[in-house]
Amino acid sequence: MGQRSGHQERSKKLELALSKTMKAEAEVQNNKEEAEEPKAKDQRPTSVFGVADLKNGAIGLYNVGQSCCLNSLLQVFLMNIHFTGILRRIIVPPYAEEKRRNVPYQMLLLLEEMQCGKQKAVSPTALASCLSVYRVKLFVQHDAAQLFLTLWNLIKKQMKKPELVEELSDLYTICVQEHLACQKCSFETKRNSSMVTLPLPVLDSNSHMLKTLEDCLQYFFHPEELTDHNMCFCEQCGRKTPFLQGMKLVRLPQTLTIHLKRFCFEKSAYIHKLSHYLPFPQDLDFNAVLTENQCQADDNEKAAWKYELFAVVAHSGSTSCGHYCAYIRSLTERKWYCFNDSEVCQVSWDDVRCTYGHSRLHWGETAYLLIYMKKHPQ
Repeated sequence: MGQRSGHQERSKKLELALSKTMKAEAEVQNNKEEAEEPKAKDQRPTSVFGVADLKNGAIGLYNVGQSCCLNSLLQVFLMNIHFTGILRRIIVPPYAEEKRRNVPYQMLLLLEEMQCGKQKAVSPTALASCLSVYRVKLFVQHDAAQLFLTLWNLIKKQMKKPELVEELSDLYTICVQEHLACQKCSFETKRNSSMVTLPLPVLDSNSHMLKTLEDCLQYFFHPEELTDHNMCFCEQCGRKTPFLQGMKLVRLPQTLTIHLKRFCFEKSAYIHKLSHYLPFPQDLDFNAVLTENQCQADDNEKAAWKYELFAVVAHSGSTSCGHYCAYIRSLTERKWYCFNDSEVCQVSWDDVRCTYGHSRLHWGETAYLLIYMKKHPQ
């Protein structure tokens, strides 16, 4: 009983501190918006700070039941000052039960505890309990790419302000144009679609290993011939014909999340981890990687396609028994940190490069998610 009342008292203190912080941030935001009123809307400032300030040092998260995957993703979200700038402007749910079930609000409480506390790590128990309502369970081996999408969708769905939903989408959403062209006539269909992560194969169609991240990108956007049993019905020809299927890049977000598909199914339906060496750059220019035929964007959009690496979510171990940690570069200090549950330490670029992978070290640490930031946001 005493333990429960202590937890409730701590929650009330956190909510009070959070309320004061959100009021201060709102005043700052209002003052900035008044000062910037003559400027275009797409140029309004979003310099609201998050854990990336590292005011109290880098803060870890305790493992509360095989939560290393969740912890790593939370660190990636909360170290992104563009994301926390959105998070701090959410509508706080009015009732206690709504607060307990609201993912953005629970993330905001966790952020406040990480900023205000003096411990080396804090516990994400309240957020984990909130997520369990939406079937995100503890003591389960999660896939980081799937869990990232689950978290992102829950955050987006539970944000009440339409303008924040739009900002969140702009921050993470990749826009592409899908093409399907008949090889026997001129019939062609086009469709615009979007995705939150860029799922890159690390093997080609012949199961040959792709050698670099740039190779993976080129392969992903390279047109594919649909022949034999993969042929499509052509309305103009009136029969099944060979088609060319391709995808063109239309828009890239401020925060780009790349999913390296290192887990694949073998013929026996056994999930196999691909641990081979696959280097990725600190600086990535899509204009230097993709051809004109692989892009469907104007010059202004393409001019902003220069990125620098912000974070790496790495996996070690096997598919059935693994562990996640996150390497993140502070946006304010420009230093790399390794977030391994409750343990956080400063690391070098050479340490991050160790996640490139190695064919002979199947249990070794390999990059699974790469998060890049635009160098010069529009």
